[in-house]
Amino acid sequence: MLIVSQHFHDGSGRPGQRPISDSEAGLTLIEMLVVLVIIGVIAGMIVVNVANRPDEARVTTAKTDMRTISAALKMYRLDNGDYPTTEQGLAALAAKPTLPPEPRNWSPDGYLERQPLDPWQRPYVYRYPGGGGFDLMSLGRDGKPGGEGLDADLSDKAP
Repeated sequence: MLIVSQHFHDGSGRPGQRPISDSEAGLTLIEMLVVLVIIGVIAGMIVVNVANRPDEARVTTAKTDMRTISAALKMYRLDNGDYPTTEQGLAALAAKPTLPPEPRNWSPDGYLERQPLDPWQRPYVYRYPGGGGFDLMSLGRDGKPGGEGLDADLSDKAP
């Protein structure tokens, strides 16, 4: 009994494989277009879902910043007996106030590294009406009092 095996040789030095014709090599134009359409649809869905995320992230950042500022204001009060005046403002947390009443036990390291800006690069609004509490606000994306949605004011009040 004689066994005959056929070996194909494609010139690559790998016996046992049949040669690949030009019509079988790579992807066809239609296959490439289908892949590009699928990628385009997926990219479109991602862009639609991510379009509002930067503004939503800024709102979250502002809320987190206001909690940090409130904590620094409370530390200032513990050290000095009262909150900074409206005139002294949030700058009193980064540099020792020179306006009266000067703090009697201001921390040499300060309470914040620098005077804070909201995520829209505007100063936070700080008011100390007296009586033991303060008002802290960001005017939101539009920078104007009031507003709705992403333009709404964000506030934190201490009793």
